[in-house]
Amino acid sequence: MKTPRELLAAARQAAGRAHAPYSRFKVGAAVTDERGRVFTGANIENASYGLTVCAERVAVFTAIAAGARRITAVGVTSRSLKPVAPCGACRQVLIEFAAPSTPVYLDAGRGKVIHESVGSLMPTAFGADSLPAAHET
Repeated sequence: MKTPRELLAAARQAAGRAHAPYSRFKVGAAVTDERGRVFTGANIENASYGLTVCAERVAVFTAIAAGARRITAVGVTSRSLKPVAPCGACRQVLIEFAAPSTPVYLDAGRGKVIHESVGSLMPTAFGADSLPAAHET
């Protein structure tokens, strides 16, 4: 299991690979899976802003594509080292692949780490349990 600082260091490295020519706001994320593997992601902007993908979703989708089934920790940082929390779309993706108790570490700069959880970021989440069972349709 990676420490919060190790996870944020991996996220910081990923932020250096962000493609953010429009906003110049580079974000990096790192997630661990149930096997302890670390996957990173950086935000990838597009001139059509709606097609931009956040660092957190890149990291989660990379993990799932590599065979991960559960995300067990999340770290998010920006090059400005100000606390950056996942956006609503990223929170929804985290709800799909992480337990509410999954830790989310946000880099607040100067060695300060803010600790949240997926559940605290999305307290009344819409998830699989919100949908009717397949046999009920």
